Amino acid sequence: MDRLFQIYLFAIIAVSSALGLYFHIGETERKCFIEEIPDETMVIGNYKTQLFDKNINDFMPSSPMIGMHVEVKDPDGKLVMSKVYSSEGRFTFTSHTPGEHVICLYSNSTKWSMFGATKMRIHLDIEVGEHANDYRQIAEKDKLTELQLRVRQLLDQVEQIQKEQNYQRYREERFRQTSESTNQRVLWWSIGQTCILLVTGFWQMRHLKGFFEAKKLV
Repeated sequence: MDRLFQIYLFAIIAVSSALGLYFHIGETERKCFIEEIPDETMVIGNYKTQLFDKNINDFMPSSPMIGMHVEVKDPDGKLVMSKVYSSEGRFTFTSHTPGEHVICLYSNSTKWSMFGATKMRIHLDIEVGEHANDYRQIAEKDKLTELQLRVRQLLDQVEQIQKEQNYQRYREERFRQTSESTNQRVLWWSIGQTCILLVTGFWQMRHLKGFFEAKKLV
């Protein structure tokens, strides 16, 4: 039982992947975030927008007319998702390529002046992997007991750990390939420099020999 608890605790610590924050954007500004995501991993983003009200000098909930455009690109630069949402909600996508995914958010409206607003505050919470699962809903749907639900959570966390380990191996492989490529280029550059020095030295020797012979010094 102690061993199971240790594994469960390690799983919780090792797969703690959630990003909660808020930031401000202008009317035509966009904010992008880079999230390292293993392959075949679900990502859920919950957001809420607020517009700055000059009259009360504070942020108030945005009008439903002002929505949020969410754009996601995979590590290869391919568009994974591009969709317009309302002023508050959630977006979901599943990664198919491991690596750095770029998540960009910007307002779909350029008529903030109608509401007397100059900037927007966006509350964003990104959940990756098993953190994106709503286990309360899963328990109600599958009629799981508390123990069965804990086992389900543990299995999901172990699966996510395996994905993270696979992703780390993928990064190590990419790093090794980059290092080998860099070392090869450095080697060829050194060989090129050596050849240039040898040719330059040979040319200088011939030039000096011709100079000395012309001056009848040798």
